[in-house]
Amino acid sequence: MATPAIENIIKTYPNVQITIFGAFVSTAIFEEHPNVEQIVLDESKKASSRIGWIYNKAKELGKFDASLTFRRTLFSKLFIWLTNAKTKGYYKRYTKEVIHQAIRYNDFVNKTFKLTTKAQDLKIYFEPFKYEKPTLGINPGASYGSAKRWYPEKFAKVAIELSSKYEIVIFGGPAEADMAGDIEKELINANVMNYTNIAGKTTIKELCQKIGGLDLFITGDSGPMHVAAAFKVPTVAIFGPTKDQETSQWMNPQGVIVKKEMACSPCMKRTCPLKHHECMKLIEAEDVLEKINSIHHQ
Repeated sequence: MATPAIENIIKTYPNVQITIFGAFVSTAIFEEHPNVEQIVLDESKKASSRIGWIYNKAKELGKFDASLTFRRTLFSKLFIWLTNAKTKGYYKRYTKEVIHQAIRYNDFVNKTFKLTTKAQDLKIYFEPFKYEKPTLGINPGASYGSAKRWYPEKFAKVAIELSSKYEIVIFGGPAEADMAGDIEKELINANVMNYTNIAGKTTIKELCQKIGGLDLFITGDSGPMHVAAAFKVPTVAIFGPTKDQETSQWMNPQGVIVKKEMACSPCMKRTCPLKHHECMKLIEAEDVLEKINSIHHQ
């Protein structure tokens, strides 16, 4: 969701050379970015002294015209503070108003560089994969926590229903391999064999490419959901405890949301504090199939 803001820096300074610093998962989408000179992994959590590691890395990277962090953690701020840069930007929320995260990041870049740009599309520089037949992707996981996850048997029900129209690809990271396996079992039980389970078996680049080439994507609120938005893939996103006004797909004209209005949501909790998980339980396979029809009739 920070990519529109980064693209606006590039539009303003077309020859800018960028160093990306951060966790493996969040930096891997910049691998083939034409303006990214180097990617530096934040491995400070493994060090015996996290502060010492951050200090050394900030000094080792040399001089910058500007350095900024899109995160609000103490260690992110410390890293930027320690860099040798003329301009330093520390992300913060400038308004209490409910606005999309992509706009928040863009506002931050505008403030830092005194610009007046607008947040455009999400941007990933990988080529989408070309499938031979119409393909449906299902992504059951959400690394944030169990509260955001819909149920494997319901994902499977949707996939079974659509299996005559689409080849099926099951996505997920290593932590979601179990959920993907549960969906796979349901498909086998229903004699659906035109599927591939690639959960935990892809690099970030492959994951992006495979999502980018889909004809339809069904997902929870997750990183892969935003990847699909960058490629404008027709998507049904299932929302429960999180704020869809802030973290839904940004600028995907073919993206729709399924959610149930609950008195207790959005609670923003990783696990359901009321132990009933109704915001997800009440969403049925039929609700998702209905939304798919609405995309197709747009």
